[in-house]
Amino acid sequence: MTSVPFVTVDVFTDTRFAGNPLAVITDARSLSDREMQKIATEFGYSETTFVLPPSDPANTIALRIFTPTTEVPFAGHPNVGTAHVLATQGSVFGKALTDELRFEEKAGLVTIAVSRDDTGAVSRTTIGAPGPLIIGATVTPDEMARCLGLAPQDIETARHLPVFASVGLKFILIEVTDLDALGRATSRIEPLRALRAAHASEDCDCATFLYTWVGEDHVRARVFAPFDNVAEDPATGSASAALGALLTTLANPKPHRQLLVEQGVEMGRRSLIHLDVFAADNEFDHVTVSGGSVEVMRGCLNV
Repeated sequence: MTSVPFVTVDVFTDTRFAGNPLAVITDARSLSDREMQKIATEFGYSETTFVLPPSDPANTIALRIFTPTTEVPFAGHPNVGTAHVLATQGSVFGKALTDELRFEEKAGLVTIAVSRDDTGAVSRTTIGAPGPLIIGATVTPDEMARCLGLAPQDIETARHLPVFASVGLKFILIEVTDLDALGRATSRIEPLRALRAAHASEDCDCATFLYTWVGEDHVRARVFAPFDNVAEDPATGSASAALGALLTTLANPKPHRQLLVEQGVEMGRRSLIHLDVFAADNEFDHVTVSGGSVEVMRGCLNV
């Protein structure tokens, strides 16, 4: 039997039992792929991360990210939370850490900046999305409404149709008309299964990111990922980053725009995701995602 250390944090919040929970296996060197998947399934969080030595010593770690059902190449809250855990412990694999971290991931290299308060405690971590903006197929309001238990008129199309988009992990981004429509939405498995089959070339599990505007630079959002065994996700940094990137394609973008994504309210786990979206030559350039985390548990797993 092998004992491996873990820490859990609530991410995109500074309040325990809010935000999005994450389990971080801080030394996964002894674990097989199968064991990593079993551990992620056991925790049952939307993601669990596994910290490994980097292939390039110039980088901080290699990070692997698992949902309860599969490994994913990138996700936002696992990076924000893992960076918080490592920056708080101050070293990894015997190497002291600075406040500039670099994580090797399947989607690419993720850079993280650590912010601290006056006491030296980690207050916020900021990640850069690893991929370019990729815009895929659009989905009709009728088809999307069937998947979400809504009426077609609940889908707002003035800015964009429901669309597959990614800056490292792909989602369907859907604007809905108001908070009432957002609150009524749900996942309907059979229509979603048909949608996934019809768009198999998107290589996407059809996780849906629904949002509506509640201020000039403030949206409320919900995310459903039933095929990852996540009925609803309280905070989804990768989908939020994709939204920020997509919005820069819709009109003359500002060189720098800040956007607040509020998620998880309907679940009683309010999360605050801060985006900084940058454009150059009137086109999307890059996006960063930032937020706080708070430790909840630590211990050892017997594998």
